[in-house]
Amino acid sequence: MRTSDHVTAGVLDRYATGGTGIAADTLWAVEAHLENCASCRERLADAVAEQSPQTVALLAKVRANLAADVARSPRMPATWLPRRLARWAPPGLLARLAMTMLVLGAALGLDVVAKSQVLPPLVLLVAPVAPLLGVAAVWSAGLDPAHELVVASPRAGLSMVLQRTMAVLVVIIPALAVAGWLAGASPARWLLPCLAFTAGALALGELIGLRRAAAVLALTWTVGVIGPSVLVARSPVLLEPASLPYWAGLTAVIAVVLVLRRDVYTGLRSDTWFVR
Repeated sequence: MRTSDHVTAGVLDRYATGGTGIAADTLWAVEAHLENCASCRERLADAVAEQSPQTVALLAKVRANLAADVARSPRMPATWLPRRLARWAPPGLLARLAMTMLVLGAALGLDVVAKSQVLPPLVLLVAPVAPLLGVAAVWSAGLDPAHELVVASPRAGLSMVLQRTMAVLVVIIPALAVAGWLAGASPARWLLPCLAFTAGALALGELIGLRRAAAVLALTWTVGVIGPSVLVARSPVLLEPASLPYWAGLTAVIAVVLVLRRDVYTGLRSDTWFVR
């Protein structure tokens, strides 16, 4: 398809005339390459002008009509986020990250006020599921008005989901580290469970949607671990150092599942509940 990391002339000519005869995977690769290669975009423009002048005329007409419509339409409020950062933070994510910070702050506040050596630190109990509120927003039609456009773009797929999930972890994990240090909860006890729950939400989200997956996992942990631990005033076995190898193994298995089913995040489904 490419020579010297560029689209070949034959493929580019067929793409310029409608993509006839180009395999689906090659077509997606061409579109992804064109997004980042100014040289190939210039070659494509020349190919379209040469082989499909009617397309050029149509584009000129659409451009003129669109420019007139844009001039008459109200301006969208400018976002304070830089463009590169906006790619990592879809609409709805920042509010959820802020809510997560409030939850961590409340847990830390209770730990500091209680100063009890009997109850396990609430920060430790909350840490494994802390990222789930943000993860639920990284691939959701209900929280991203441009979700259909994002899904249809060449960049769509597991790589974008992981990129946005990393943006969540970059914010949450340092906050957990600080809160855990103040509350006396070592990162060695909660980091692997935190990563396992994050990966588990992504894997389960392939089946039922990220919002539902995050809610199910958070509720299960709250009912099955946080509640009983507070009632019996004892740190759960699942957060003891002896359990860390099991968390590491679980995370590895989930990562393999994500890779094997990576194509699930590359398109819209007719059952729209999947993305909500």
